[in-house]
This record gives sequence, C-alpha cells and structure tokens, in this order.
Amino acid sequence: MQTRFCSAFKHAALAFLVSLSAIASAQQWPTKPVRIVVPFPPGQGADFVGRLLAERLTPVLGQQVVVENRPGAGSMIGTEYVAKAAGDGYTLLIGGTSAMVINPHLYSKLGYDTLRDFTPISNIALLPLMICVKSSFPAHTINDLIKLAKRRPGEITYGSSGNGSTHHLAQAMFASAAGIQLTHVPYKGSTASMADLIGGQIAMLADTLPAVLPFVRAGTIRALGVTSIKRSPFFPDVPTLDEQGIKGFDATAWAGFVAPAGTPVSILERLNNEVVKALKTPEMQKHFQGLGMVPIGDTREQFGAFLKVELARWEKAVKLSGAKID
Repeated sequence: MQTRFCSAFKHAALAFLVSLSAIASAQQWPTKPVRIVVPFPPGQGADFVGRLLAERLTPVLGQQVVVENRPGAGSMIGTEYVAKAAGDGYTLLIGGTSAMVINPHLYSKLGYDTLRDFTPISNIALLPLMICVKSSFPAHTINDLIKLAKRRPGEITYGSSGNGSTHHLAQAMFASAAGIQLTHVPYKGSTASMADLIGGQIAMLADTLPAVLPFVRAGTIRALGVTSIKRSPFFPDVPTLDEQGIKGFDATAWAGFVAPAGTPVSILERLNNEVVKALKTPEMQKHFQGLGMVPIGDTREQFGAFLKVELARWEKAVKLSGAKID
C-alpha cells in the first residue's frame, strides 16, 4: 500500500514539475528564432503575408522571425508539417482557405485535422474573388450572365486554377445559388485560365483581386460582381453577388495565422496582440492595399469561430462541385 502511494506521489510530483517547466518556458518565450511556415512557393500571396508578419514580429519579440516555404501537394506538405510540430511557439503557419477548410473535405486521406491539430492566433486578411468575363462577352451584370446561362444551359464555360480550388468551388456555389448550369474547365494555375479568358477559350472565371486588377483596368476583361458579402474597397463600383440578387452569397479566400495544438495560451495571446497592433499601422495597411487584401486582425476566439463556419461553408461547396481527390 505504501509502495503504491509513493509511486503515485512521484508521478504527481513529476507532472507538477513538468507543468512548472512548461509555464516557465512559455514566460521566457522566445529564446530562439521563430519559424513561420508558408505552404506555398515564394512570391505568392501567403508568402507576402508571412514575410510582412515576420518583418514586424522580429523587433517586438526580440528574436529573428523567419519564413520557411514548404510548398507541395496542394499546400498539404507544409500544413501537415506544422500540425505535427511541437506546440512550443517556435513553429507557426500561414494557413489559408484551401489548406484549412477545403482540403479536409476534398481529400479522403489527410494528414491533419484543422480543429484538432491547430489553434488559432488571428485571421490576417481576406481575398475576395471577382467574377469576370471577356470585355466583348454579352453580359454586363450578374443578372445578365444568369439570364444568358438559362437560355444556354451548360454552354457557358468557366475556368479555375484546378479541380477543387477556391476558384472552382466559388463558381460552383454561384451556379447552384443562381440555378444555372455552367461547364467547368480546370487549369494548372490561374495564369493559364486568365490567358484563355482573354483569348476567348472560356467565357468567365472568378479570381482574386490582384490577379484581375490589371486586366480590368486595361479594359481587357469586365468585372461583374465580387464574391464577398461586402464590396471591395479596391473595386467600390463593383456590386456584390448579394446585392445583385444572390442573397447571402459569400465565398472569400483568406489567410490566417495558426499554431500547433497545445501551444501555451500566453504565447498565443502575445502573438495575437502583436499581430493585431501591426495590422493597424498605416504602413501595413498600405502593404495589404497593394496586395489587394483586406486586413483583419481579429481575436483568437473570433478566428476560431470563423474556422468552424468556413469548414461548413466549403464542405457544402465541395459536395456541390462533386470534386474529390484520393
């Protein structure tokens, strides 16, 4: 009896010491460089977001914050890497729409679970999509497009950056909500789909604002509607789909900041505070404006609730599209 009591006491004491050590470690954090993993190649939107955050966090944390690009497999390689990393505040992730809320419904086998394996820090920025047609296409509004599609079911083609991509699913959601039949033409990247839109090989596409901006301004393509629930500050004259009769429509890409599950709350709170402060500065606002992104900087609780809503939204979109990747 005494032996069992001594053994239980030792285990409890050890657990207490481990807990004290973890608390002390969190209070001293960071004592070495911090990595922000970006699951995309350099030069893409998420990479710019990661580098802007790293630049602002380095001086306030007192340690070098570096970006580590781990692209591949539809952003799954870098995302899974962070999911399996230690929750010690030294490995963080720029997670976005595809990685966090689409892939869980698109792939039958995925090496991570968004809600189980990650803990939110803050949503960083929104990237609304713009539904566009070639300038010579006989539609000037979303309602024009819908009427045309109803007269020619299945004949109007739309491009995307790939099967199951945000671009694909947003347009599948639009077709379903509008009660029309469109034909999907997947491409390997948005550059190729934009080239074919301009060339007249496809009739329409939905892409992020930075991708469409130069072509809309040049008059090569025409913007019919923005997919966010509110108008974009960068295209204030382009109405939302909600305003044009597709009530409640909201399909917006985003980039968020997350950490592995188990990361101490004190570290998460500090990161959230520093990120929110950075996003409010005029310099950061200007950077995001140049990228065509709307900065957010919400609380950890708000971002956590947002992730749950987004998982449900994009699960529906995946089912509507019929996309599935084994």
